[in-house]
Amino acid sequence: MQDVTSSITEFRGSHYDFGYAQGEWIKGTLMMKNRAREWRIRRPRFDVDIEETRRVFNEFAPYIWDELIGLQDSLDMGLEQVLQNFGGYRVYAKDSGCSVFTAEGFLVRNYDYHPATYDGRLTFFQPDDGGYATMAPVSRVTGRMDGINEHGLTMGYNFMHRKNPGDGFVCYMIGRLILETCRDVEEAVKLLQSIPHRSSFSYIVLDKKGITQIVEVTPRDINIREHHYCTNHFEVLTHENRKVLTDSYDRMTAMTAQVNSGLTAAEAFNAMNSSTAGIFSDKYSSWSGTIHTSCYFPKELKAWIALGGDTEPTELDFGQWLQGGPLPLTELTGQLDTTLKFASE
Repeated sequence: MQDVTSSITEFRGSHYDFGYAQGEWIKGTLMMKNRAREWRIRRPRFDVDIEETRRVFNEFAPYIWDELIGLQDSLDMGLEQVLQNFGGYRVYAKDSGCSVFTAEGFLVRNYDYHPATYDGRLTFFQPDDGGYATMAPVSRVTGRMDGINEHGLTMGYNFMHRKNPGDGFVCYMIGRLILETCRDVEEAVKLLQSIPHRSSFSYIVLDKKGITQIVEVTPRDINIREHHYCTNHFEVLTHENRKVLTDSYDRMTAMTAQVNSGLTAAEAFNAMNSSTAGIFSDKYSSWSGTIHTSCYFPKELKAWIALGGDTEPTELDFGQWLQGGPLPLTELTGQLDTTLKFASE
């Protein structure tokens, strides 16, 4: 068991300046050294097309392209290298876990993946040049794996498979696009229907009206369904599922047996975060260990988050911060049952 820390940061201003500031943060970490080692071990199975990537960002979120340029200027790095590491377009994905449950007033989610890919950073960001303010854990610097925006739209995603990938955005950049460009579930669904997708995922969205949708996505197809539970298999696009889904079905069975709309948010959170309830996972070396449990409240503009299992959540008041309040704290601490380090360590 090791102690882990995730820093909490804030930024109010332009995307370019945000990108530049993140580059300065990266310089003080081991992230780029770790990324270089990762690319040596696992060669990228994708091409970087600068002009195509620029075109797609300019179509869906031009200000995020400005953020990438800010990163480039700060790190004094070639644009192709910036896009390979932070662009979130045409990237190959490893298998992972994750479990999500939604009720009318909250979305609770276990983020399951490999610690070496985890930035160890949660950011409050309020842009002044376009896009909605967000509060979310950070993935690969520019991406978001779950989170909430100023309109109360919340989002999480679950991996399905990496067969037959297409040219398109990856999951963590899609999460960012949802939070920064969509006010509610209806707009999120329209975005997911319009953008190109690299891999197969389910995106789970909940807004302040209590509307939930699970959007099953592949590079070839998309389906929208109303449901409250999601692990790592499709319920409608079943022909796209992986052959071995035992772990996903086991977590779905454990979740549906213990978590339902009759529970309080605290009870649902505890069931998801409990190391003995069958939903939390300790399979870190297999790319599917639970790194954080998060719970978002659309109407209150608040969130709970905990690193590791059997941990009391820390509450973050996004609404107060949006009104100009100070950052509530500067780091989260917890414990993971692994010796694997975060990407920035």
